[in-house]
Amino acid sequence: MTQPYVKQTIENEVAYIEFFHPAHNSLPGNILAELAQTITDAGTNNEVKVIVLKSGGNRTFCAGASFKELIHINDEATGKVFFSGFANVINAMRKCPKFIIGRIQGKTVGGGVGLAASTDYCMATKFAAIKLSELNIGIGPFVVGPAIERKMGLSAMSQIAIDANSFYPAEWAKQKGLFTHVYESTEELDEAVKITAEHLCTYNTEAMMEMKKVFWKGTDDWDTLLADRAKTSGRLVLSDFTKEKLKGFK
Repeated sequence: MTQPYVKQTIENEVAYIEFFHPAHNSLPGNILAELAQTITDAGTNNEVKVIVLKSGGNRTFCAGASFKELIHINDEATGKVFFSGFANVINAMRKCPKFIIGRIQGKTVGGGVGLAASTDYCMATKFAAIKLSELNIGIGPFVVGPAIERKMGLSAMSQIAIDANSFYPAEWAKQKGLFTHVYESTEELDEAVKITAEHLCTYNTEAMMEMKKVFWKGTDDWDTLLADRAKTSGRLVLSDFTKEKLKGFK
């Protein structure tokens, strides 16, 4: 079994940050912390002008948070720390002064949709269906909600949050503003990502940094907001309803 990892490679001033976990790229706390730090570091690295966020494997971009960790939460404080994992990555992406391009090669669920929504320009394959499944286990997409709402609007976010059993096709996500382009294959996606990222490197870094501030206007309170949302999830995950639901995943 391949070990989980976060790795970064820099090519032609583009930092490719890749995460992987053998359980459909579902992310435990230590991998989320490493991912947040890697994004932060790339933001201050003078050798990097643009960042690409991607995941390993072919089928799934990110299945959200690690259920294995979720099952073992027994108090609110631990719950808050667990749900702060995705909050910290989203905030790292928000504060990063460089454009982040998302490369979404396959299905994405829960927190993974939050990561896609927090990129500045998100490209996908036709296999990149999205789902917010949190309500199924008695919680909700509280932490990732602001990022998804910011990108897709409250109507689309609430639709997929309520319809927690359904995958929505990549084309739908494109119509709602999550994806900029949808490609037929991973090969086509990779080629387009590379061209887009390297082209962006020819632009004025300062102009891109100022544009990023404009794109994220009105999100200055997210450090507090997402921490509060993590607290809500941390409380709900202790409910009898959720505990009962999670038994099915053991």
